Amino acid sequence: ARGGLPATLARRTASGWSITGRKRFVTGAHGLTHFLVWAHTDETPARVGTFVVPNKLPGIRVIENWNSLGMRASGSHDVDYTDVEIPLENVIDLVDPSVAQQDNRAHAAITLALTALYLGVAEAAQEAFIRFAHERVPTNLGHPIARTERFVTLSGEIDLLVSGARQIIFDALKDKHADAEKHIRARLIAGRQLRDAVQVAVRGIGNPGLGNELGLERHFRDIQSVLVHAPQEDTSISILGRAAFERWKSEKDTPSAPPLNFTVLKMA
Repeated sequence: ARGGLPATLARRTASGWSITGRKRFVTGAHGLTHFLVWAHTDETPARVGTFVVPNKLPGIRVIENWNSLGMRASGSHDVDYTDVEIPLENVIDLVDPSVAQQDNRAHAAITLALTALYLGVAEAAQEAFIRFAHERVPTNLGHPIARTERFVTLSGEIDLLVSGARQIIFDALKDKHADAEKHIRARLIAGRQLRDAVQVAVRGIGNPGLGNELGLERHFRDIQSVLVHAPQEDTSISILGRAAFERWKSEKDTPSAPPLNFTVLKMA
């Protein structure tokens, strides 16, 4: 909803809530035990919140329409909810919509953790590249292309991007005091690096990299999804931009500290 009022409705009943609406891109829809459903209430005034809906309840229907370019095994189908009854207590942070908004900053840490999935994709692509370079022996060369300076350089470029992304992701996640902006920044930098690394691998190998025998073609498709999870790339950039403006304004409005008085010891 990108901060807007969600279309899904939570109607108050005598025993709890009745959920009606449709959600897209529900990863692992068939295997989940519970859904976290962002919805607005039928109250006056309306409130918004996240409703905890156990799977397999009457009125839940998984619509098998996940036909994405990549991450096909994730089963991110649509889910339709029709008058799904849940207990009254199955709601998180039910608040006024004017102050709610689906807080992209609050989701930053878990979205960064999701980026680790794509780290696995990029590392698999790196492994496929290295294996190909060691197994490919052109007749006119007489030895594996891994021994050529071009492939040594390509391998180094890929490792810089992939291993660098690994450091960025886990260093940010280890920081227990990190703010949302740090997680968003880490996710964007790491995500872009992982995407670039797989592209370098495919481009370096050429035609064989586009076939499905090496696995690179699948890794290339999968890595395209690295920055489409909410908050999406453009929204994340806007969050960082606003935060930078706020920092500048705060620093500008804060009086400068008086200069320190200290004695300079002159040496002969």
